[in-house]
Amino acid sequence: MKRRQVLCGVAASFLALVHSSRLSAQSKVTLIGLLDAGDRLEWWDAFRQELRELGYVEGRNVRFDQRYAKGDLDQLPGLAKELVQLKVAVIVTSGAAAAVAAQRVTRTIPIVMATGTDQVSLGLAASLARPGGNVTGVSTLTSDLMAKRFELLREIVPKSSRFAALWHADNVPSGASVKELEGAAARARVAFRSVGIRSAEELTDAFSAMSRERIEALIVLNSPFIYTERKRIADLALKHKLPAIYGAAEYAEAGGLLSYAPSYPEMFRRAAIYVDKILKGAKPADMPIEQPTTFELVINANTARALGLVIPPSLLARANRVIQ
Repeated sequence: MKRRQVLCGVAASFLALVHSSRLSAQSKVTLIGLLDAGDRLEWWDAFRQELRELGYVEGRNVRFDQRYAKGDLDQLPGLAKELVQLKVAVIVTSGAAAAVAAQRVTRTIPIVMATGTDQVSLGLAASLARPGGNVTGVSTLTSDLMAKRFELLREIVPKSSRFAALWHADNVPSGASVKELEGAAARARVAFRSVGIRSAEELTDAFSAMSRERIEALIVLNSPFIYTERKRIADLALKHKLPAIYGAAEYAEAGGLLSYAPSYPEMFRRAAIYVDKILKGAKPADMPIEQPTTFELVINANTARALGLVIPPSLLARANRVIQ
């Protein structure tokens, strides 16, 4: 009898231990680091929402530690190091510069890019199909889209012969985009001016210089720093009567003439799917870097009227959205 009681007690203790272990595993909170070269973007909301739909509830089984450089790329190495010291399970980055900074401080923690380009030339991946390291995610194809943006802008101002590109000179990936535009301008036989800035204080002088040089159309290259100044840039373009195309829908929403870009909320949702797979055991080295499949053409009709422009009906018909 005593022996049976002892055995039952041992069995009960074992079952209680197993149950406790299962509860502990279920209640484990995974820490995910978010590293943004820019400021707090609304696109992160899409990332969090997708994770919720995948079963990750903030405060219950997942927690986020966020770091934003607010366009000051010199801060990124220190911010990336902070996340590594916290021993996060995954680092999710926005902006190629953020991914570069993260990889320089860790080659073991998985890094998922929600935005960024030129992963191979920047040394982040051996190839898009098989990254081979600890970085994977989504590519924004920024430089590849430059020729398309150039042609869209020419549809609106077909007689323009002086084009310029406004970009953040400290953002290394933007250099490839400038070269793409130089090539597109040369093929079209129009003059092209590269206008690189390093601070917000340079914006006013940059637009004044373009006005003096009689620039007739502008391509604004998206980057974390440029994005934070999107309203000011749109206002300056309107003030100087300069038609401009931008690299995200939010620029058009801020008053820019038009934008053509991938759907950034969709890219952040895709990044959440990468995180889910990695947390379930997938290796970044074996996960192909995706290229965007959804693109948006957004036209601000109010700005077009203020500039005295008539948007071609064929372009309006192709627009995903027209802001009235």
